Amino acid sequence: MVAMLDKPGLALTIIFGLAILLLGDFSYLLLVFIFLILSIMATKYGYHEKKEMGIYEHDRSWENVLSNGLVPTIVVVAGFFMGWGPIPYICAIAAVTSDKFASELGVLGGNPISLDGFKRVKAGTSGAVSSTGTLMSLAGSAAVGIAAMFLFGISPSTALLVTLAGFAGSLVDTLFGVFEEKGFGTKGTTNIICSIVGALIGLMVIS
Repeated sequence: MVAMLDKPGLALTIIFGLAILLLGDFSYLLLVFIFLILSIMATKYGYHEKKEMGIYEHDRSWENVLSNGLVPTIVVVAGFFMGWGPIPYICAIAAVTSDKFASELGVLGGNPISLDGFKRVKAGTSGAVSSTGTLMSLAGSAAVGIAAMFLFGISPSTALLVTLAGFAGSLVDTLFGVFEEKGFGTKGTTNIICSIVGALIGLMVIS
């Protein structure tokens, strides 16, 4: 993990991690580590195919850490004062994991179709969907839901809601990816929107 982060990215990771540990608990921090481990595995899987397609990204900067970790950290801080509990946080993590699986594993199969005009596009195009990407997106959010059952003791039905919340966040990320392809926003901004959607659905679940 450290090898994939530059120094500012590592520093920001430590700051986010300390905030999550101090205002959440060790289970919150463990869920972040599960996300990081799953992300690294998804990134490294199919290395040769991704490199041939020109879409392999190994190094991660502070922008990557910020776009994936900002909203979950804010949710932990706000939840500490508002008494939300872990569900919005779990849903935010599920959303970024879902998006990571879709973007890193979804490119390895299927025939992506852009939501802008519903035409076939090359793998890795923002704002596009494929059958493989959709399945991987569900798998990513489900992995977080299952992990949360053990870490936080949530019920299987709540884990299913977490899975759907994460998947919804990834879908919204894809929708905003259409604008990203047109030069409005970046991958970082769509990631932030993705995690916001997950967290908001989590808040609706507990309200």
